[in-house]
Amino acid sequence: MFVVVWEFTILPDHRAEFERAYGPGGDWARLFRRAPGYVETVLLHDTDRPDVYLTIDRWRTPNDFTAGMASLGPDYHALDEACSRLTVKERKLGGYTEV
Repeated sequence: MFVVVWEFTILPDHRAEFERAYGPGGDWARLFRRAPGYVETVLLHDTDRPDVYLTIDRWRTPNDFTAGMASLGPDYHALDEACSRLTVKERKLGGYTEV
């Protein structure tokens, strides 16, 4: 399994909207489901930093992730732009393989 991990610092007044968009049944997961090889999205909330979240997007293989991103291009960028108002900062922590 291949996972991509992102860290987000959100705007507190958009917490519910962020959780809806980035959660397992949210906008991002629905978009990724269109790509073969996508498995699931997990949303984690930091208990020590209330405005910080992690997303973990699971894919079968690194190649599935790469192909999925290529196939979703314009729709991915449009959703990213629409969701940018919910966050202060986002950063990709990396892509990892499960052992």
